[in-house]
Amino acid sequence: MDKITISKLEIFANHGVFPEENVLGQKFVVSAVLYTNTRKAGLTDDLSESVNYGEVSHFIKKFVEGNTWKLLERVLEKLAEALLLEYLLLGKVDLKIEKPWAPVGLPLETVSVEISRGWHTAYIALGSNIGDKEAYLNRAIKLLDEQNDCQVKKVSGFLITEPYGGVEQDDFLNGALELRTLLEPEELLDRLHEIEQEAHRERKIHWGPRTLDLDILFYDDRVMDSRDLTIPHVEIAKRDFVLIPLAEIAPWKRHPINNKTVGQMLEELKKSDTL
Repeated sequence: MDKITISKLEIFANHGVFPEENVLGQKFVVSAVLYTNTRKAGLTDDLSESVNYGEVSHFIKKFVEGNTWKLLERVLEKLAEALLLEYLLLGKVDLKIEKPWAPVGLPLETVSVEISRGWHTAYIALGSNIGDKEAYLNRAIKLLDEQNDCQVKKVSGFLITEPYGGVEQDDFLNGALELRTLLEPEELLDRLHEIEQEAHRERKIHWGPRTLDLDILFYDDRVMDSRDLTIPHVEIAKRDFVLIPLAEIAPWKRHPINNKTVGQMLEELKKSDTL
């Protein structure tokens, strides 16, 4: 992405751990790097095709002045979120806030905090095999799309599949969706668990029946393996009920480890099933 830079915007505001900082206020210096695609604006000379740095500067000033928080980290976190939600052409933002009059009792020029935040693309698998399966899937999609920090971009059709894992149970209804999100992977997992819980999901039997199952398949090109979360999902290449709906919305999506597209993995799985 291209970059637009706002450097050292001076703002008088009321942020700090000490009560007097919140009352008396002090000077802060904010810098921002705005990541967007300027190609169309450059070709058309049309400001509406880019991010207006003047407008953004006034937005930053009003936002920082209009709130009071203890930590610089909190100021930047909320400012980044506000910018990314306000400006649709903004894909990512780097923010820096400096505090020249930091009350630390020592001679220093300034203290500062810097962060980078942006939109991410995740692919989510959906499944249900209890009750009104389609209603559970549609409800999950709706709940995700209603969040400020999540936008459902594409949804596959639903397909009926046999249960996986050897537990005797009803057939599943499966699907997949593409999600644009500000959440980090672990935060997204927590959000999915909240939606599952809203559907009264119970985790009693491994691979057992469930009202709603939501799994992160891909998150950008991130590769991670923690106690609670593995990305990409370890079973993607083995599950046709994942690959079929995923291939409908993102056949070109490439697995960051095996370097195969979703379409290629689906074709290989079909061939192995016929041998």
